[in-house]
Amino acid sequence: MLDNVIYAWPELLKAIGETFYMLVLTIPIAVAIGTPLGTTAATVPMIINAVPYFARFIEQILLEVNRGVVEAAESMGANKFQIVWKVLYTEARSGIANSITIVTVSFLSYSTVAGLVGGGGIGDFAIRYGYYRYQTDVMFVTIIIMVLFVQIFQFTGNLIVRKLDKRL
Repeated sequence: MLDNVIYAWPELLKAIGETFYMLVLTIPIAVAIGTPLGTTAATVPMIINAVPYFARFIEQILLEVNRGVVEAAESMGANKFQIVWKVLYTEARSGIANSITIVTVSFLSYSTVAGLVGGGGIGDFAIRYGYYRYQTDVMFVTIIIMVLFVQIFQFTGNLIVRKLDKRL
């Protein structure tokens, strides 16, 4: 058994370093907000992760807006605010709504995983009551609840996207 640990030692050290690089560096921010532990503390790295993730989605959506529409607005004398609000936003709003849906569903799953490490929420509940107490029925119910949440968010997001999409 000790041979396995010795063999995997370099990978273990790398994993430990990666863990501290992802979470420990955000502790000062969590302390400034109010607490280094719990749900609030787990939210800090998720927000730090969500911002560039969402920004990348928005960038891609805006790059897909037909350049001809923007040029037409410019030729008609639209100022920058009008181009952003009346052209870019109008053309990209269904994509933005779709991105919000994707990010919401993704971070719902991340928050569940954060619960596994003390972040609170349904993941924490599933571990404490289902896994540690060997109550598989509790784990089963929490899984069903999470699947329902994902389906509700996805269905609602898709409905909003269809309403905002001017092509439909």
